[in-house]
Amino acid sequence: MGKLDESALGKATAYRDRYDPAVLLPLPRADQRTQLGLATRLPFHGVDIWNAYELSWLGQRGQPRVAMAEFRVPATSPNLIESKSFKLYLNGFAQERVGEQATLMAILARDLSAAAGAEVAVTLHAADAPGAPAGTLAGLSLDDQDLAIDCYGPPRPEYLVTVADATPVSETLVSHLLRSNCPVTGQPDWGSVQISYVGLPIDRAGLLRYIVSFRQHSEFHEHCVERMFVDLMQRCAPSELSIHARYTRRGGLDINPFRSTADVQPENLRTPRQ
Repeated sequence: MGKLDESALGKATAYRDRYDPAVLLPLPRADQRTQLGLATRLPFHGVDIWNAYELSWLGQRGQPRVAMAEFRVPATSPNLIESKSFKLYLNGFAQERVGEQATLMAILARDLSAAAGAEVAVTLHAADAPGAPAGTLAGLSLDDQDLAIDCYGPPRPEYLVTVADATPVSETLVSHLLRSNCPVTGQPDWGSVQISYVGLPIDRAGLLRYIVSFRQHSEFHEHCVERMFVDLMQRCAPSELSIHARYTRRGGLDINPFRSTADVQPENLRTPRQ
């Protein structure tokens, strides 16, 4: 089982250009979920959508091929895959003769599923063909509020309150002010977050302050979204809740966790920042 001290994070790295699935580093999700009070039965469905923009390999005659890739890792998988190891793994195909695209897809699905401990869906798109659709996250923006904010971490769930004596609503709220930090290197992870819910209205000022309180918080992308989900369910008790974070890319990869009370697959909508 992978451990962070085995990771290439924060270390000088020789970027290999030959295939080596051993570089993939699985990290148990259970470690962080225990801190959130999550037992074996999860309160959400979900998926982590990864988009890769720097995938290349050689055809059988040595001509380079390129593609864009989408990977969907189920939230029920026992492991997430550490991002730098994922980048190193993908770069390892650069000088590898694979041949047909279908062969490459099968290799990727096999190796990534083994690392995650569950089936990972792989889709490849030609470099000159549409991949993930581009667009903006639907919803009402939280970011135009003129607020005094002085808390940037750790996350403050006490900011999450509902409006008293109000009628339940169904609404979608969006913020582009999400920032968290890599727990190993301290490098910032920038993103947008879309929150859809049914229930008593959530105080928007408190919700934005809560999102901003991740600004100096160190946690992986997937864990941040699960923390948001748990905090919102505990503090605001919506009958339905979905959270979709869209993080900007680093090293040719972006990570987009989705957690929901509904068992649905979200659209992979690439935002302007991505």
